[in-house]
Amino acid sequence: MHRAHVITVSDGVSAGTRTDTSGPALLDLLERAHFQISGPEVVPDDQSRINDAIVAAVGGGADLVVTTGGTGLGPRDVTPQATSMLIDYEVPGVAELMRRAGASSTPMAALSRGVVGVRGRSLIINLPGSARGASESLEAVIPVLGHAIQLLHGNTKHE
Repeated sequence: MHRAHVITVSDGVSAGTRTDTSGPALLDLLERAHFQISGPEVVPDDQSRINDAIVAAVGGGADLVVTTGGTGLGPRDVTPQATSMLIDYEVPGVAELMRRAGASSTPMAALSRGVVGVRGRSLIINLPGSARGASESLEAVIPVLGHAIQLLHGNTKHE
């Protein structure tokens, strides 16, 4: 069973002024996809705090690290920058698949700057902050996650 960790990036949730709806929705989706889940861990929109959370999740053995929030165009939306600093390489096709799926619901999906990349043997995925956007994006890529993780762990058999 693959291990997934969810990180909610939100100043409001971190401060206790908003309720996290995205993190729990993602945990539910990942659990139904047979991932062993942990989180949601909540951090503010702060690049160093996001970096620390991602590094800790990868160091803790997560095969998949999913962030939700901080992917838009706002001045405090720094999740993609934080992720880009940490990854060994990007997996742009997964990000493209998520944006394409989101665009079927709203053209605003084109404004997501979410990054998908690899650090060591872990796949890191940035999702939008809204529960709907995050869920739709994750649902779009769940079919490829198991195979991606297998490849990262050295199983290069293609069927």
